[in-house]
Amino acid sequence: MFQRLLQIVKLTIAVVVMVMMVTVGVLVLYLPNGQDKPIADTSPSKPTPTTWVAQPAWAPKDVNSDLPDGSESDQVRYGYALITETYKHLGPELDNPQQIYAGNNLACKNCHLESGTKAGAASFVGVFQRFPQFRGREGKTGTIADRINGCMERSMNGQRLADNSPEMQSMVAYMQWLSEDVPEEAKDRYQGFASINLPNRAADTLAGKNIYEQRCAICHSDDGLGQRVGEAGDQRGYVYPPLWGADSYNHGAGMNRLIKAAHFIKGNMPLGSTAERPLLTDEEAYDVAAYVDAHSRPLKKNTKLDYPDLSLKPVDAPYGPYRDTFPAVQHQFGPFPPIMSYYETLKETYEP
Repeated sequence: MFQRLLQIVKLTIAVVVMVMMVTVGVLVLYLPNGQDKPIADTSPSKPTPTTWVAQPAWAPKDVNSDLPDGSESDQVRYGYALITETYKHLGPELDNPQQIYAGNNLACKNCHLESGTKAGAASFVGVFQRFPQFRGREGKTGTIADRINGCMERSMNGQRLADNSPEMQSMVAYMQWLSEDVPEEAKDRYQGFASINLPNRAADTLAGKNIYEQRCAICHSDDGLGQRVGEAGDQRGYVYPPLWGADSYNHGAGMNRLIKAAHFIKGNMPLGSTAERPLLTDEEAYDVAAYVDAHSRPLKKNTKLDYPDLSLKPVDAPYGPYRDTFPAVQHQFGPFPPIMSYYETLKETYEP
């Protein structure tokens, strides 16, 4: 009996000692100030885990926060002003006729969204390094100033700026500044537009009208004439630009091409859309683009001189002449795959 009691006492003492040792060991692992954060184990047999800190996604530079003081910055800042408020500096409502170069009250930022910094919206990010560039419309290699003047004559329905003018030099300076230090992995994202699977059918302008009324008219108005900031003549432009009519882009502009307009619309419209997260389907973008471009707009002079090599003319160019025998209405509204197939065959035939 006594021996059994002694064994129980010894066992109890052993358990108590073990509990005390475990308790001390746990306390050693924690900070002495009472925090519940364990001390890292740095023994060679157990390496310290690597802590990964998420890096912010790369974003284009912002004139308001990233531009230093100085004369060069003043030129960039003026270029930014010309892009964002083109109507105020070059528009048809100016009192000085010598300063009027734009034929409408649009702004460059109406197509080059977020002042040329939005991906999938004809961004200026990285554009400076892509010039000089051969362009089929002119049939020659042109400078970035030539490209800007193409927009002045077509999207802005106006006239060319002199290459050495303060306005041209400032717009080029702004684009060059936005194109500096762009990481390689970002360049493709900021070039071009949202992808689209082109329907193998003619565009349905009636379906496009329904989409426009449901998703677009709230900003661009039922009549497509947009919403002005103030009144006509006040040099304040539009909150939402007109999509057709006398104060819109002319018929020689790239946005008057159905396929190009569909790419733009898919990645940018309605507001909130991005190339990665569009709010319209490919077919909806295709049909509403056709509806918009079916309306009347100013006519550009001398479009017959565009594309000296007609085999380079886009299949959706809405005006002739053409190298092929497809009707003009098909070039404007599709279906486009048959025309594309024709030119692919033509290319294969003439390639050495």
